[in-house]
Amino acid sequence: MAFLDYRPPGAQPGDIDDLEIWWVERQEALQKAGYMLRSRYRPGWKPSWAGTDKFYLDFEDGQTVGYRLGMDATRISDGKPVMLKRLLNEEGPYELEMNRLFSSEPLSSNPRNHCVQLLDIIELPNDPPIMVHPLLRRYYDPRFQTFGEFISFFAQTCEGVHFMHENHVAHRDCTSENIMLDPSNMFPESFHPADIERSRDYRGKAKWYSRTRRPTRYILIDFGLTRRYDPADGQPLDNPLRGGDKTAPEHQDGKTPCNPFPTDVYYLGNLIREDYIQVRILYILSQRYHGFEFIEPLVADMVQEDPTKRPTMKEVVTRFAEIRSKLSTWKLRSRMVRNNELWPVAAWRAVSHWYRTIGYVLARKAAIPEPE
Repeated sequence: MAFLDYRPPGAQPGDIDDLEIWWVERQEALQKAGYMLRSRYRPGWKPSWAGTDKFYLDFEDGQTVGYRLGMDATRISDGKPVMLKRLLNEEGPYELEMNRLFSSEPLSSNPRNHCVQLLDIIELPNDPPIMVHPLLRRYYDPRFQTFGEFISFFAQTCEGVHFMHENHVAHRDCTSENIMLDPSNMFPESFHPADIERSRDYRGKAKWYSRTRRPTRYILIDFGLTRRYDPADGQPLDNPLRGGDKTAPEHQDGKTPCNPFPTDVYYLGNLIREDYIQVRILYILSQRYHGFEFIEPLVADMVQEDPTKRPTMKEVVTRFAEIRSKLSTWKLRSRMVRNNELWPVAAWRAVSHWYRTIGYVLARKAAIPEPE
């Protein structure tokens, strides 16, 4: 469903809004390029709820996408769901450059490359380029069920950022909203791009499998702030570019040039700190999940105030591998428990969890699910 409503005054609920008109006007050109938009965006579309007393959001063609630059589509040649992204602003050239870099050989086939792959570039007359990417899903949805699933996520993400750093590229915005998962294994029939809890045809709930049953791969996206630096410059300095996480200590004055590579380390550490280790309620810090003591020392080093004291991504990968090797199978298969779970709910979930876990063990599913 749309997050924002851009319909002009007087428009009826469910009408095409200002963000969507651009895509409607280019639907035929996109179709000729090999990509089909949903029925809502095709010429002659008539709302399926017209003449009924039903709410427009109950219908597939009532679902909008509230992204300023993005739109979902289907690749006509094979029915693959994809996302289209317009390159409009000053970040566009950088984003296209980085997408091309990591989607070209020899980098694209490297298994340590977790950057989103560029499937195509659509060139339309008098318009900026449109990038085509696979349809992805936020890394945290569905929630992690076990510590082993979390371990796989963090190991893959660190590996991906480390790979970028090895190629002299700083992501500069590797925050929660820019880490995705490849849903093709967990969601074999996909899902509706505008209402991801529903099936692709919008006739029911999306069918999915856990990460343990069908391991997934985690993907880094959004390279608008990403920059590549001269390999000869071991300590590059660049002006701050503040993305989703605006808490990096070296960015607080907004003016002083700094090394962007330690900032990437901070972003990943702060993601784990804020989303899994601690939560701030009325100025009081408390645990968000139980059981993350094993990673707290590493995270504390990753978010140090002084960027020069933070570990490099290579050191993060090495240290996390050591931490991972010391975790027991029992710990890895244990359920991630929120600190605010009521005991009746926690008890029921615990029973359900271990029932599933027995099935995973009998099916010889790994405690740390890793994609092929």
